[in-house]
Amino acid sequence: MLYPDADADPRKRPYVIGAADVLRITVWNNPNLSTDAAVGPGGTITLPLVGELQVAGRTAASVQDEIAQHMAAYVKDAVVTLAVVEVNSYRFTVAGNVEHRGMFTPRYYVTVSEAIALAGGPTRYASTGDIIVIRTTARGRALRIPIDYDEILSGKRSDQDIVILAGDTVLVP
Repeated sequence: MLYPDADADPRKRPYVIGAADVLRITVWNNPNLSTDAAVGPGGTITLPLVGELQVAGRTAASVQDEIAQHMAAYVKDAVVTLAVVEVNSYRFTVAGNVEHRGMFTPRYYVTVSEAIALAGGPTRYASTGDIIVIRTTARGRALRIPIDYDEILSGKRSDQDIVILAGDTVLVP
């Protein structure tokens, strides 16, 4: 099972808004109500007329619909669009024997091999056949997914080149 607690490859699912993302909310023909809003640490944004709205963990479409419902009470035939203009909530860590350990925040989903490349690649001391992806499940358990980087590079086990999810840690011993 490549993606525990997930129905499919995360790259094919709608993006879920997270803390620190920036949203652009546009109310057609009403620039005073249009704004860019950063998602706060608590997962909320604040909008004129609407007030505070919980957005983290939701898709842009569901948030857009809720904003339109709130705006309808104040603006006749309100047409609301919402776009995620900055993805800042997709973060993961690469630790261990890589050139540049740390937290990474790319603007797109990456695979294990891409995450290791972002970290400058394995050092000469790395045990690349024993890499572990540590992922927290929806129930809060730490799931350890073994990865053989050498098999990925050779093309024998490309199925192990899984997509890194937000909050994952790639451990290169």
